[in-house]
Amino acid sequence: MEESEAATQKKTVDDVCAKDPAEKQTGEATGDVSSQTSEPAAGCEPEARWSRLKLFDKVVQKSLDKFIGQASFNTFAKTFRPLYKSNPLRMESIHKQFIEELRRTIQEDISRLTEEGQLESKLNELDKLESAAKNNPNPAWRPSGIPEQDFCSFLKPYYKKQEAYMRLELKKIRAENAALAQQVQAGRESIAQTEHCISTTVDEWKASVTEFERLKSTLCPYGDSGVFDV
Repeated sequence: MEESEAATQKKTVDDVCAKDPAEKQTGEATGDVSSQTSEPAAGCEPEARWSRLKLFDKVVQKSLDKFIGQASFNTFAKTFRPLYKSNPLRMESIHKQFIEELRRTIQEDISRLTEEGQLESKLNELDKLESAAKNNPNPAWRPSGIPEQDFCSFLKPYYKKQEAYMRLELKKIRAENAALAQQVQAGRESIAQTEHCISTTVDEWKASVTEFERLKSTLCPYGDSGVFDV
């Protein structure tokens, strides 16, 4: 079934590419407007590159039409044969409503998925990658057939970036720790100098007290009574 869908999409792309410029300018009945270029397009590549999203919409619409075509009225009538026999016109109306509701629901789901998946930006990114690949002489990446190696080749650049980021963060943390260590060392030296100043001041004060006591004893050899012997 996937091969059939792929073949259908390829055929749809070929049909879109095979349209003449007049048909591109007039557009579809749904209101799609194709590109109007001053130069004739060689093949389908320029048109697809210009309106890749519109090309995707055309492919989806073709696939949707083919899917809806599977639910034909004959198939619907065979499935509900008793109801069809009792009232064919009513059955035809029900089938018409069913087709309209089915198409509307599928179209809404496709539009929602396109919007949620940011398909337009992804297609623009695909254009950028395609342009960059033309200037890259190296061969494009292809799976090796060994899932482990392919998985590692995909994750290795990511972990390399994470490793570089962690190394940068580690360097910053080490620089911050070194700065903090210098601040702590400066604080310790300041405390040591303060203790030394206090110790020196205390020693000087003790020396002053001792000198005062000596001078006092020299001036007052008979004690503190203040009485001199005759």
